[in-house]
Amino acid sequence: MNVEAAAARKAGLRYGYHNHAHEFTIDFGNGRRPWDVLTEELDPRLVHLEIDIYWAVTGGINSGEGVDDPEGFTLDVIRSAPQRVLQYHVKDRDPATGDMADLGTGMIDFARIFRGHQVMEYIVENDTPDVTPQQTAAVGYRYLRRLRF
Repeated sequence: MNVEAAAARKAGLRYGYHNHAHEFTIDFGNGRRPWDVLTEELDPRLVHLEIDIYWAVTGGINSGEGVDDPEGFTLDVIRSAPQRVLQYHVKDRDPATGDMADLGTGMIDFARIFRGHQVMEYIVENDTPDVTPQQTAAVGYRYLRRLRF
């Protein structure tokens, strides 16, 4: 990815990496996870991080490391990475099923995470097929406008 990031930079573009849950749940041995390899190998001068909060929270819960404090796990992920975190992908998590949910309708304490680390952009999304992008955008916009952190 560093090669691609260098090419992007030459073209005047920023290059970001977007996480999913598997970076936190797979163990290569000795507690080493894909996330550890990525953050060690990605050049922080070329690659920034786009933390998907839902996937970080879910990865923490599924790995067992973030069961008691999924937001704390997510903040630890952000703070421990040498790369800058410039964007958040924001979708909520249904507390009963663990499925994706529109912002403000689930269990994630976004204000706590946003207070812990501020970013340049918030990318509202919901990957489930039973909601429309218009609904997700409207719900997410209303939630973020009212959220204080």
